[in-house]
Amino acid sequence: MHSMIDDLLDPTSLPDKTQRVSLIQTHISLVFLADEFAYKIKKPVNFGFLDFSTLKKRHYYCHQEIKLNRRLSKDVYIAVLPIIYDGKNYRMGIGQGRIVEYAVKMKRLPDEMLMKSVFLRGELKREYLKKIAELLGKFHLSGRSSSDIDRFGEPEMFKVNTDENFSQVEKYIGMTIQRKDFDTLKRWTANFYNSNGEFFWKRIKAKKIRDCHGDLHMEHVCLTEDLPIFDCIEFNDRFRYTDTVADIAFLLMDLEYNGGNAFSKILWDSYKEVAGEAEVESLLTFYKVYRAFVRGKVNSFQLDDENIGIEKKEEAVQTSRRYFRLARSYIE
Repeated sequence: MHSMIDDLLDPTSLPDKTQRVSLIQTHISLVFLADEFAYKIKKPVNFGFLDFSTLKKRHYYCHQEIKLNRRLSKDVYIAVLPIIYDGKNYRMGIGQGRIVEYAVKMKRLPDEMLMKSVFLRGELKREYLKKIAELLGKFHLSGRSSSDIDRFGEPEMFKVNTDENFSQVEKYIGMTIQRKDFDTLKRWTANFYNSNGEFFWKRIKAKKIRDCHGDLHMEHVCLTEDLPIFDCIEFNDRFRYTDTVADIAFLLMDLEYNGGNAFSKILWDSYKEVAGEAEVESLLTFYKVYRAFVRGKVNSFQLDDENIGIEKKEEAVQTSRRYFRLARSYIE
C-alpha cells in the first residue's frame, strides 16, 4: 500500500507545477514545501487542548486557519484543498476518488527573511522592530473583544492553562526539567495568582483581553515588504483569547531565548508606546515564564513521537531544557 506522504512528495501529485517537494513534520502537522507554495495537512491527533481526530474536524480547522491568519497576512493563505485517494494513488486538488484529507495551501515565504533567520545572521535592525511593534500594537488595539473573550482574562480561567502545563510536563521530570525547577515554577505561579489577582481584573476592565495571535514567535514573522505575521492558533480559542501582553510576551521571550535581550527591550519599548501600556512589567514577567514553559512542554512532547529518530529526540531534550531554564531565570 502506498503511503500518502510518499505520493505527495512526488511533484506530479500536487496541483501546482513544481520541481521539488520536501516535507517538514511537527507534532501536529505535515507541511509539504514546493517551489512557490506550501501545503499543510493536520495530523489526526488529539492532545486534549487540540483535537484533530476526525476528518470533519480537520476540514473545519483548515478553514479556521485561513480565516484567522488573513488578519495579519492576508495574501499568504490561499485555499483549502482536498486530498484524494483513487484506490492506488493520493493526489492533491482535483481528481476522481475519495477525499481522505485536506490541506491548507499557502504562499511559500522566503525562509531567509523570517525574523529568526534575519536575527541569526546579525541583520535585525531597529526599524524592523519598530515596524513589528506598530503592526502588533494596532492589531491588539483593534482585535475582537467581547464579554465572552473577557472571561479568558480572569485569573481562574488563565489558571486552566498553567495547571494544564504543569500536569502535562510532570512525566518529563528528570528528562527535560529538574524536579526542583518544576516545583519552584509551580510554586511561583501559584503565588503570582494569590498575590496579583487584581492585575487580571484591571486588564479586563482596560479592554486588554482580545482575540490575539496566540503563537507569536520569531519564525512566524516574515520581514518582507508587507510584513506578514502568520501561523496563528486556530485550534483552540482559549490560546488566542488572551491578554495582549501575553501575546507579545511570546515574541519577547523568543528573542531572549536566542540571546537577543537588547532587541527584546527595543521591541517592548516601541510596542508599549503604540499599545498604550504602562506599569505591566510584573505581568509581562508572568507571561514570559508561561510562554517559555509552554515551549519547553511542546518540545518535550517530541519524546513520545515514534516517527522521530534518536538524534531528533536528543535535540528536543536539549531545546526543552533551555526553555525550562529560561523560565526559571525570569523569576530569579
